[in-house]
Amino acid sequence: MTIPKNHIIAIAVVALAAGAVLSGCGTSEPAPAATPIVEAPPPALVAEGRQIFRFDTFGDEQVWTDKLRLHQVVQKSLDPTTALAVGLKVDAEVLPPGILTKVDLKSPATTVALLKMNAIVGVQATVNADNTLASIGITCAFCHSTVDNSVMHGIGRRLDGWPNRDLNVGAIMALSPAVTPAQQTVFLSWGPGKYDPRYNQDGKSTPLVLPPVYGLAAVKNETYTAEGPISYWNAYVAVTQMGGKGNFSDPRLGIAVTHSPDLVTPKLEALRAYQHSLVTPTPPAGSVDAAIAERGRLVFDRTCATCHVGGSGTDNNSGTLHPPADTGVDGAYAARTATKAYRTTPLRALWQHPPYFHDGSAATLADVVAHYNRVRTLNLTADQQRDLVEYLKSR
Repeated sequence: MTIPKNHIIAIAVVALAAGAVLSGCGTSEPAPAATPIVEAPPPALVAEGRQIFRFDTFGDEQVWTDKLRLHQVVQKSLDPTTALAVGLKVDAEVLPPGILTKVDLKSPATTVALLKMNAIVGVQATVNADNTLASIGITCAFCHSTVDNSVMHGIGRRLDGWPNRDLNVGAIMALSPAVTPAQQTVFLSWGPGKYDPRYNQDGKSTPLVLPPVYGLAAVKNETYTAEGPISYWNAYVAVTQMGGKGNFSDPRLGIAVTHSPDLVTPKLEALRAYQHSLVTPTPPAGSVDAAIAERGRLVFDRTCATCHVGGSGTDNNSGTLHPPADTGVDGAYAARTATKAYRTTPLRALWQHPPYFHDGSAATLADVVAHYNRVRTLNLTADQQRDLVEYLKSR
């Protein structure tokens, strides 16, 4: 079976917001922050949003089950060991005590059992009385939650908002019996922690790193190219990527999808409230040298704070966008978008989610600093670059 291009739905990327240092660094005084004033949402709305983020598929079983038939793959050949190897995560808090020592981690039946107890993060399944999978779908947490590995790698307590950089989206997609060999080749080219949220729209492939979705409450536009606020991107992903039954329209991209009933739009407010409640995690104790980081802050304020307003923010809150040439990053993804440019990425927990830039082309923070030192002609010494890296680790 060959899926039409409009139906090659892949993994959800709830808010392709920021992964790391995406913008150029300037040399003048910082621009006005224009930071939005954000009021804390009602706790009940946040709790509703958490439920949606973790468990709501928006009806996307129509893609993952009906079109891609991935429930058949899971039933037949996806054992827990393989599932962990492609980056799927298990929520240890719902597992019965000692269960992992009693089950066969090489058996697909164990994966089905984990799905039945709702233990696989970001995956929802309906299991028949005879323990066969009737349907499977994904949620926002699939890409934008991980676990703390407190039991073993891939198994632990949920960390919502943290990008799952182990998740091999393409390898999972390539398991579908419904994709063509050409599509499989594209999917397998992405690698762990990357996904292309426009491949099923234009047939091109310039995958992005999965970004974190914490620390966004004071950020106006959450996407790499600033096409809209978080609810814009949530709707885009839920409808055009996850395959949810909802409404999304953007004339700039020539996209207009409607469904009745709309299972997406009524949930966007609560989903945004929960995402905005997710705070940036602090660096591990002892991981940052405070004295070196303070020297790095002075370098940052002199060379980078024009764009990264306020030490970690973004000049996009004031409407600024940067053509790719400003930052020396690849422009192929921006060319596929409505804005044709990149926003300055707000810096949030950089210690936690390498690689950096929208395409993951910088493996380390040292690579990021060296890139901008060259492209922006910052003329930083080796010691200044080291100090700046230490400061970035503290953000």
